[in-house]
Amino acid sequence: MTAQELTSIVLNKEELFILDVRNDSDFNDWKIEGESVTSVNIPYFDLLEGVDEALGSIPEGKKVLVVCAKEGSSKFVGEQLVEAGLNEVYYLEGGMKSWSEHLEPVKIGDLKDGGSIYQFVRIGKGCLSYMIVSNGEAAIVDTLRMSDVYEKFAAEHQLQIKYTIDTHLHADHISGGRKLADKVGATYWLPPKDADEVVFQYDKLEEGQVLTVGSTKLNIQAVYSPGHTIGSTSLIVDDQYFLTGDILFIESIGRPDLAGKAEDWVGDLRNTLYNRYKELSDDLIVLPAHFGKITELGEGGKVSARLGDLYYSNPGLNMHDEAEFRRAVTGNLPQQPNAYQEIRQTNMGKITPSDEEQREMEIGPNRCAIHDK
Repeated sequence: MTAQELTSIVLNKEELFILDVRNDSDFNDWKIEGESVTSVNIPYFDLLEGVDEALGSIPEGKKVLVVCAKEGSSKFVGEQLVEAGLNEVYYLEGGMKSWSEHLEPVKIGDLKDGGSIYQFVRIGKGCLSYMIVSNGEAAIVDTLRMSDVYEKFAAEHQLQIKYTIDTHLHADHISGGRKLADKVGATYWLPPKDADEVVFQYDKLEEGQVLTVGSTKLNIQAVYSPGHTIGSTSLIVDDQYFLTGDILFIESIGRPDLAGKAEDWVGDLRNTLYNRYKELSDDLIVLPAHFGKITELGEGGKVSARLGDLYYSNPGLNMHDEAEFRRAVTGNLPQQPNAYQEIRQTNMGKITPSDEEQREMEIGPNRCAIHDK
């Protein structure tokens, strides 16, 4: 079963039983989830002498997917299950590495004067990126490392990629924005306050900056919104979509500690969420750069919500006591993302890990929100 086929099962809320044969610690850190997905973890080494233990855990009549890190162990265990008499047994092609890297394009909606906005859901890691399309041109926001996916999508829709934009300097995943811009002749935009240590040329994404995509003059308006990083910048697209980067999510808010500046930036984060965003229209559709839980995926895999509704439902927007807010975003935070310091260094251009090293650095959940346990 490919990662794309598995994504369809998860998004369509189909029933699936997963036998995960990775080590306990890897499974507990990060696993495949879905509304109708159940899973059990039995390490591969416990199944070398036979799969009886696994057979006792698998419910009758369910489709079974065996999962491991890279593919080989799950294929071996799956073959043993078939020999033991089970019928509908699959292994995940490419293992959890392929699950981590799959991007699923989901159309969010249309633009007022023609064109569309698409959300690319990295379902295995919770990353979200965007392609804004108008009159044969495209801008990509928070481009992920797997930049060939955007190239292919642009080619299929006969689009010229004009801009790649990062809302901030990412710490949980490696940006593909600069690499893609160099390849296709686009311009790469980054907030300058996040770029003190970068070693490459970029265009400065600053408050009030307006980028035009397509002859319909689709506007992308930058709104300076620090807190997750000192340079974090949100984007209002077509006066209706609000790309909030890692500042505001559907069920949580961004954490300020991934650059080691939690105490310094907590005031900025509060001001952005409780004052700056409050000045904007309640009807803006929030499109974040991440989701933390599978419950945040809506119809067809969309991750979005009306800004006004989040001021009622999102716990991060309802801590009206400033001391309570400060405690929530600086203390008792979730574990930091895997290799986040090395990822920041890569995104600055200071180190250039190999493709395989980059894959290893990104394994695991994103953990960009204060509520992602």
